[in-house]
Amino acid sequence: MSQKASSVPLAGGALLALSLIVGSVIGVLRGQPSLGFIGGLGAGIVLLIVIALIDRARSR
Repeated sequence: MSQKASSVPLAGGALLALSLIVGSVIGVLRGQPSLGFIGGLGAGIVLLIVIALIDRARSR
């Protein structure tokens, strides 16, 4: 079955993975890898929520 282009949901998993990696790298450079990982996780979750809200508004 084919879906319309506007009804295909967006995915934010790649943004979450990228933010975790970037956060960890920044944390290592600053000497706090765990804090960088947590910061990246927080930023990734915010990006996921934004993507979900945009997708919900787009589908209506």
